[in-house]
Amino acid sequence: MVNKEKIKEAVLLLLEGIGEDVNREGLIDTPDRVARMYEEIYGGMDEDAKVHLTRTFTTQSNEMVMEKDIVFYSTCEHHLMPFYGKAHIAYIPDGKVVGLSKLARTVEVYARRPQIQEQMTAQIADAIMEHLNPKGVMIMLEAEHMCMTMRGVKKPGSKTVTMVTRGVFETQEELRSTFLQMVR
Repeated sequence: MVNKEKIKEAVLLLLEGIGEDVNREGLIDTPDRVARMYEEIYGGMDEDAKVHLTRTFTTQSNEMVMEKDIVFYSTCEHHLMPFYGKAHIAYIPDGKVVGLSKLARTVEVYARRPQIQEQMTAQIADAIMEHLNPKGVMIMLEAEHMCMTMRGVKKPGSKTVTMVTRGVFETQEELRSTFLQMVR
């Protein structure tokens, strides 16, 4: 749970630390605005993907289900700067499927936490494997990291791509190839 009072205190200290006048008109309400914003963008810390992935439907299909181009916004835990991009999810059902919006909601659960992209990719895959029990899952995240584009190396437009495979996607090259063709 986000502690708004601690965030407000921290924002005041940060503003003072960079040499700002915390009493000037434009900054008076900034600590409160930032606290409310953090409550929203870090809301995934109090969520469990299980809530979204346990409402399933029975199916006879065992063909690949894919949801691609799921836009997400997250925060790098190393610099507390945003990274954002698209998630692509595919799974092979084993008797049950989940509503497509639930896949997007699962991405949001993990995106709304400070972390690294590699971890987020694995968390999404593991949650789907645990709660849907599919034959396999493959996840790809493509993201631009502000810690690389706005500071440091300053390379705007560069993308970090992470992939995770579980189950049949680990052993069947044809499934991985189909996934990659569908993403492109």
